[in-house]
Amino acid sequence: MTTTPYQPLTANIAALRDHIAHCAAAAGRDPAEITLLAVSKTRSADEVAAALDAGLQHIGENYLQEALDKQHALQDRNICWHFIGPIQSNKTRDIAQHFDWAHSVDRLKVAQRLSQQRPATRPPLNICLQVNISNEASKAGVAAADAAELARAIAELPGLRLRGLMAIPANSADPQQQRQAFAALRQLRDQLQRQLPEQSLDTLSMGMSGDIDAAVAEGSTLLRIGTAIFGPRTKHPAGN
Repeated sequence: MTTTPYQPLTANIAALRDHIAHCAAAAGRDPAEITLLAVSKTRSADEVAAALDAGLQHIGENYLQEALDKQHALQDRNICWHFIGPIQSNKTRDIAQHFDWAHSVDRLKVAQRLSQQRPATRPPLNICLQVNISNEASKAGVAAADAAELARAIAELPGLRLRGLMAIPANSADPQQQRQAFAALRQLRDQLQRQLPEQSLDTLSMGMSGDIDAAVAEGSTLLRIGTAIFGPRTKHPAGN
């Protein structure tokens, strides 16, 4: 059998799909509700192409220039691009023009700029509010207490579609602590859905390579997975 440099990546994705299906079954969930988002920061366009060849379609990027370079290299592929890194005001135009999702919106100013800069020829940009669910001073994200006000404002902006919430909880190896943070995000999403019944808040972007089980158990619909797909991370390029 002919091997390729990225054959382990294909095996990793197959193993991940099996694991997610097992976790979903344990939680009484349909694994089809859960999207696997390949977090490809620092990875080459060839590695992303290998992930696509293995059946993935959703690709998440943290560094804007690196992402734009990969989008150019892979422009002939059918990819749903997610921006999941911090969003500064000087990046909103490129994000609005070149991405399908933005997961890290935590300020109205950023949302307004994305709305103004979204091309009329493109579908609405899917938005997740980033919530600082663990109240860490070092973490970005809107406070849970302020999420409803921000969600209401964003829901009124043209060119955007509010889809749900994203969080990066405090790092913990304790499954119970992991579940508590994810449960808090799910409960906040459910509360916002009751307050904004005209919105379809169908997305919980939560869970990474180290806490997949807890995230699936608490209702994640979008897992942001890097290391478990691509292996240990390399140093990110300068200037991103």
